[in-house]
Amino acid sequence: MSAERQLDPSTSYPVTDRNRVKRLHERASYDRAAVHAILDAALLCHVAYVIDGQPYCTPTLFWREGDRLYWHGSSASRMLRHLKAGMPACLTVSHLDGLVLARSGFNHSANYRAAMCFGTARIIDDAEEKAAAMRAVVDRFYPDRSAGLRPITTQEAKATTIIGMEIEQASAKVRAKGVGDDEADFALPIWAGVIPVKTVLGEVEPCPRLVPGVAAPPEVDLYAPGKTLDQCLLDAQREYEEDLA
Repeated sequence: MSAERQLDPSTSYPVTDRNRVKRLHERASYDRAAVHAILDAALLCHVAYVIDGQPYCTPTLFWREGDRLYWHGSSASRMLRHLKAGMPACLTVSHLDGLVLARSGFNHSANYRAAMCFGTARIIDDAEEKAAAMRAVVDRFYPDRSAGLRPITTQEAKATTIIGMEIEQASAKVRAKGVGDDEADFALPIWAGVIPVKTVLGEVEPCPRLVPGVAAPPEVDLYAPGKTLDQCLLDAQREYEEDLA
């Protein structure tokens, strides 16, 4: 039976040759929740597309609303004229979780989480949707912050392009285990192990030109020193989704 028939379309993305993980497929998942968890723990993504036969890959901030991804760019971007009609795109996110040192060079590896999403990227032309997205790029990461900021100017809005993409297909791939040496190599007198990798937040550094008496707002508390960035972003996503509901 094919992978497409085995998966529940209500909880998993459809699988075709485009998104099927071909190497180490046992690490793959097409489950929507698994893909979303990797996306939501990230701030930065890479978007790949092809223009006139030339591949490009652009790093940018992004956010998710359901099965829809958004990111922003400059109105002077080379993608602009192509995106008006829609353009196939691939958005990827990856997290490095550990360095794996084995007893052979071949078995050195890394622990990671990665997600790859496919769809058709289009410019958000609707004025109301664009305005909501320009608030969302702040509120997704700092819940309710946009309400207390000065309004976006007409020139700022003109200079910003918002791109949206419905996730048509996606896959997640995760390695989260220890050393994978060959059985015979475990007896060798060579050190092996895993070095965990985490992005941990430091102390907040207030702007030196703050108006006297201005205190840090509640959204800053979400990013408490010592907390991992992954967890901060997941907590912010949960609050954002609660506000949307």
